[in-house]
Amino acid sequence: MNPLLRHLVGLGAAALCLAATAAPPAFPVQDVPETFFGTTVPDPYRALENKTAPDVVAWMKAQSEHTRKTLDAIPGRNGMVDALMKYESAVSARVFGVQRETGDLWFYERRGATENQFKLYMRRGLAGAERPLVDPEAIEKQTGKPHAINYFTPSRGGRLVAYGLSAQGSEEAALHVLDTRTGKLVAGPVSRANYGGVSWDLTGQRLVFNRLQEMKPGMPEIEKFQRSQVVLWNPSQPIEKAVPVFGIGTPGVQITPAEAPIVSFTHDGRWALGLVINGTQREVGLYLAPARTVLAGKPAWKRVFGAEAKVVGMAYQRNALYLRSHQDASRFKVLRLDLNQPDMAKASVVVPAGDKVVTGLATAADGLYVEMREGNIKRLYRMGWQRGAALAEIKLPVEGSFSLAEDESGTSAGDPRLPGVVLDLQGWTRARQIYVVDAKGAVRNTGLQPQGPYDAPADVVTTEVQVKSHDGALVPMSIVHRKGIALDGSHPTLLYGYASYGITEEPFFSIGRLAFIDAGGIVAVANPRGSSVYGEDWYRAGWQATKPNTWKDFIACAEWLVAQRYTQPARLGILGGSAGGLLMGRAMTERPDLFAAVVSSVGALDMVRAEMTPNGVPNIPEFGSRTTEAGFRSLLAMSAYHQIKDGVKYPAVLLTHGVNDPRVEVWMSTKAGARLQAASASGKPVLMRLDWDAGHGIGNTKRQQFEERADIYAFLLWQMGVPGFQPK
Repeated sequence: MNPLLRHLVGLGAAALCLAATAAPPAFPVQDVPETFFGTTVPDPYRALENKTAPDVVAWMKAQSEHTRKTLDAIPGRNGMVDALMKYESAVSARVFGVQRETGDLWFYERRGATENQFKLYMRRGLAGAERPLVDPEAIEKQTGKPHAINYFTPSRGGRLVAYGLSAQGSEEAALHVLDTRTGKLVAGPVSRANYGGVSWDLTGQRLVFNRLQEMKPGMPEIEKFQRSQVVLWNPSQPIEKAVPVFGIGTPGVQITPAEAPIVSFTHDGRWALGLVINGTQREVGLYLAPARTVLAGKPAWKRVFGAEAKVVGMAYQRNALYLRSHQDASRFKVLRLDLNQPDMAKASVVVPAGDKVVTGLATAADGLYVEMREGNIKRLYRMGWQRGAALAEIKLPVEGSFSLAEDESGTSAGDPRLPGVVLDLQGWTRARQIYVVDAKGAVRNTGLQPQGPYDAPADVVTTEVQVKSHDGALVPMSIVHRKGIALDGSHPTLLYGYASYGITEEPFFSIGRLAFIDAGGIVAVANPRGSSVYGEDWYRAGWQATKPNTWKDFIACAEWLVAQRYTQPARLGILGGSAGGLLMGRAMTERPDLFAAVVSSVGALDMVRAEMTPNGVPNIPEFGSRTTEAGFRSLLAMSAYHQIKDGVKYPAVLLTHGVNDPRVEVWMSTKAGARLQAASASGKPVLMRLDWDAGHGIGNTKRQQFEERADIYAFLLWQMGVPGFQPK
């Protein structure tokens, strides 16, 4: 790696902090202690939870301005923005969320090289001319606020498309319906459609979607995401005429206030599938009703199974549901359930559990497609519908990752009406391309995603390792670096982790990673327990009471990087966001000596109070509840805010957060930041980068994304002592 770094090995912390401007005033301590099961928990910065109070707003603004001045003083910061824009603008467009419809219609979101936000398009045939449908940039010009498309779902045949639109990263999606022939709005905006969950009937004239309850004056914020309902609506009529068809109060349905109901109609018009989702819990419940009864406004629901069936995904074809379950199968299996006899005791196994982890499934006209993970590489398999057909692997052009399951845009790789599947395929060193797999197993590039000159760097490679953790468990880690690096401990290294909700870090390509590597860096990505890289058992070993394994595994990976001479503590930074912020906070408080810098983005840092937020109840299945002693003990152990101790020499810390975040409250970062500023004895900066036009990062414009990424990388490289990032 860069030999110019070697003479910097002995630099002290003081030399790395020269850019610090005059610090803003400290927020006054106003402790509001709470006692749980005999344990008193201090909360010295509870007042910061009132983010609209004038003194809190003034303090947040002062912190933000101080951070802005500090980051702007880093010499290489603007150059990092330029590098990111150079890499991104070299690609003529980025495309994602591809959905097919009958008639060879293709719907997708696209952002051109000179554009700042994704827009919705459609075309007939891959060679057809694309037509713009929804332009959030035009809406921003009208309103002065950045907007984003949260989801979209075409009607059967593609005449109409329903989409969610939100402003300033709030994810407060309003539902709209557009006529694709005329480009004119048919209906909307309809408020409280954050979850979407749109499904059209067979005629393409009516739809169902999940609608949040109306928050009346005086209702506590914790109620926001509870008691939602699925409503049936004809967009040609006022929303007030929509009929509730699934949720609390629906005859034959038992659902708790915290559970979210979702309904989808099968493509053949036979059935309505009523899903019951308990917040972030992966296991779902299922109700079944003839579609005609739901469309008549008198649904005849019958419960099929609950979370006890351990079903986490499903797909429909030929009057049967194909279910992905971890019942007695840590690495999952696929079951077939005949809907004429919807009894789980009679479900047959079509793909048994094996060495690989079954991670997804989709149905198409020609067969059942199954996604499996071997290590962190995905494999694709297909089983035809003919009797006696066997599961056969389809060779893909890149060994990397893809997903058959639905993503955040509502996209599914398969459609039971159409042959084959559509895949977004990428690797650590290969940018995402969009492929179609036909009924014969042939794989071809759709051409929807243009190839850029930097999308396949020949001089960047990946080293896969397994690291022994505190109890002997082997933790997988991927290290992305230039070819031929010398293991001399000199390399600025960024270790990334998440490890919650069973989410696994699979091979993905990042323009930002290239910019960091260009600055002499190495990027390592770990999959501690709490991910599901090895299946359900691996996930549950970093969940609730076992959550400490997550940060202990992560610390073991950091120690391995130092021991193997990739880097040293003075050159090692860590980064994680959302639930990954929990991981950053606890790794830092457990081993403050191991890291030069820590970045927590929209981080969950006060887990004792998390349950009291609007999104807190949906997260109880993942982290536990403070209303039980076991839950409280677990939450206190994983709460970084409560583990910060006075007089400890903490690393430099950057906390980034969108003020409009609906998932993790901004005060998670401001409270932890205030506590760190008061407690740390290292003299290293604790900065809070707050954005009043952003939320959890969902829907951020390209400029917002690159400005934040440049700030993060510049901060890390500054604290790692990299030449070109040291202020005078």
